[in-house]
Amino acid sequence: MQPLTFDWHVLQLALERIALAWLLVLPTGFWSEQQGNAVGIRTFPLVSMASCGFLLLLQGNPSDSSRVLQGLIAGIGFVGGGAIVRHGISVRGTANAASIWAAGAIGAAVALGRIEFAVILAAMDVFTMVALIPIKEKIQRRRQPTH
Repeated sequence: MQPLTFDWHVLQLALERIALAWLLVLPTGFWSEQQGNAVGIRTFPLVSMASCGFLLLLQGNPSDSSRVLQGLIAGIGFVGGGAIVRHGISVRGTANAASIWAAGAIGAAVALGRIEFAVILAAMDVFTMVALIPIKEKIQRRRQPTH
């Protein structure tokens, strides 16, 4: 067992990384909440910061980090599954579930020091969830039979 220690430098690094992971997914969570989705302003940041935190705990141990990352991927998939709702023959929430997975990847990227990847993932996640809605709606209108 390791003795209890406190390192201000580690605290600063952890705070910076966890806060960045939290902030990068906040726009997606905010948008999701405004849409009335089951997951939103609280879930997205929590998934991202927790992913970041778990990996920060194990920095310097690649084999443990690899196993934790595998567990995060599976676990976040489970959380995302809760966002998927079936209404009769239609299913809603699959994009939100995938976006939760992206939130986990963003947190992991920040923890691993791959900030560029985290920023790209966050920007593309927001773009996909917000800007592609008009295209989705146009496709859905074309599918509907005209009477």
